[in-house]
Amino acid sequence: MKDNSGCSENLSALIKANQNYSKSFDQSQLKPAPTKHFAILTCMDCRMDPYKFAGLKDGEAHIIRNAGGRATEDAIRSLIISHKFLGTLEWFVIHHTNCGMSMIADQVIGELLADDLETAEFDGQQWSNPQRDHSHNTKPGSDLGKTICWHTFTDLRASVLNDVELIANHPLVSSHIKVYGFIFDIKTGKLTPVNA
Repeated sequence: MKDNSGCSENLSALIKANQNYSKSFDQSQLKPAPTKHFAILTCMDCRMDPYKFAGLKDGEAHIIRNAGGRATEDAIRSLIISHKFLGTLEWFVIHHTNCGMSMIADQVIGELLADDLETAEFDGQQWSNPQRDHSHNTKPGSDLGKTICWHTFTDLRASVLNDVELIANHPLVSSHIKVYGFIFDIKTGKLTPVNA
């Protein structure tokens, strides 16, 4: 194992927490297939805990997360595997209010990455790369970010409906799979169904 003597506080805390967790860990009775036979596709936003807002325990559902909770090629790949090999029959697409992916456009992300690879700042109106010392970053910005679909959106309800439709109509998704759409409210913790 790598020497962690010069590691960050977060890395040290993670290692310590895992050492404590592993002392009482025993999930050998759990199977890879979720016992509730469903999967959730949702955002990676740290204000959301799918296990809590959906009342789940370990082993009950598959949780797939990405920026925006979008039906990307990889998210759909995971959902297909979830059904084909692990038996899920219902999928829940859950986007949320105040999502960062609705506060920026693909073009802007590409331009920011072309200019700088460090963390951008949001002033309440727009994103920008602040002036900073770049001596620790040996990589320059890259135009590659301009070629990627970042799956940003401006209409929250439409993004949910579009993703539900995209998933349900995918040629590798069985027609009997039920796909539901929801919006999670960051302020109240409530889920609201989104119907066409």
